[in-house]
Amino acid sequence: MSQPINQLPWEHADWFDRLSTWIEQQLASHQRSMLEPIQLVHQRPWSAFAQIQTNQGMVYCKAPAPAFHYEAALTQALADWQPDCNVPVLAIEPTQAWILSADAGTTLRQLGQNLTQLEHWYALLPQYSELQINLAQRVPALLALGVPDRRLSQFPTLFRELLNDRQHLLIDQELGLSSSEYQQLQALAPMVQAQAAQLAEFGLPETLTHEEIHENNVLYGERGYTFTDWSDCSVSHPFFSLLVTLRAAAHWLKLDEHGPELQRLRAAYLEPWTRFAPRSQLDQAVEIAYRLGMINRALSWRQALDGLDPAQTQEYQDNVAGWLQDYLTANTA
Repeated sequence: MSQPINQLPWEHADWFDRLSTWIEQQLASHQRSMLEPIQLVHQRPWSAFAQIQTNQGMVYCKAPAPAFHYEAALTQALADWQPDCNVPVLAIEPTQAWILSADAGTTLRQLGQNLTQLEHWYALLPQYSELQINLAQRVPALLALGVPDRRLSQFPTLFRELLNDRQHLLIDQELGLSSSEYQQLQALAPMVQAQAAQLAEFGLPETLTHEEIHENNVLYGERGYTFTDWSDCSVSHPFFSLLVTLRAAAHWLKLDEHGPELQRLRAAYLEPWTRFAPRSQLDQAVEIAYRLGMINRALSWRQALDGLDPAQTQEYQDNVAGWLQDYLTANTA
């Protein structure tokens, strides 16, 4: 567990001034000038985000929290490796992990909460799969950038470490695990190991996995679809992405999570993967990945919250326990 962080970077008195100076310098180097003052859109435990109206369109600046410091270098690498579907990076500040990027379109959330949005998802999910497939060959480079290593071979150990971190499990506290649930999860350690081994047997390449492909992290514009906000990611099984994507689509579009629309989304995502295995095997792999993905989400929330003062993260403290409860329910129902 990390040492407590008394202040997030953007809580320091001079942070915004330093950020503003850097942004202005980088805009000048790209022959852009500000038309309005820098607007700080939000400050959250995992990032701060600003937008700047310039003479060449909107520009955005993200400052990840220390736990996600790798996001800056990763975002730059993705823009270099596959610029067609990643944000156009203008500059990064490697020490602070600041990311300055040009406008790449409108979020799907901004396009509206209607079923016509499904057509976007049917089109973009195969593109995301292709990105994952292309990045599988870059696993060593991704790990060198600091992307969390959650490959299946690591999963049993990661699960044990997670259960040993009682601080984030809130055992016998409101919204946390009960002692009974904690004991049941401990007893499921052999199942986690077995499921990881079963999933590995399908032979699908582990790769970069964006864990929050939802309507607010996909942009649509003249260049097509752009995937953004890579803080919650890992080198892991590609199908872990489907957990949040399908749940978020069901919630946002008010659909049955097991209905035909979601089944079609799943099929759209899986189509590019048929070059590795028949569809019937892919469906089996999804069922296992959907469950292990719940542990992966718990690991991500632990990463986001670790080292922060509970007062800074109070409304999110139950997420580690919550995802583990989902895993427990999925495997004991």
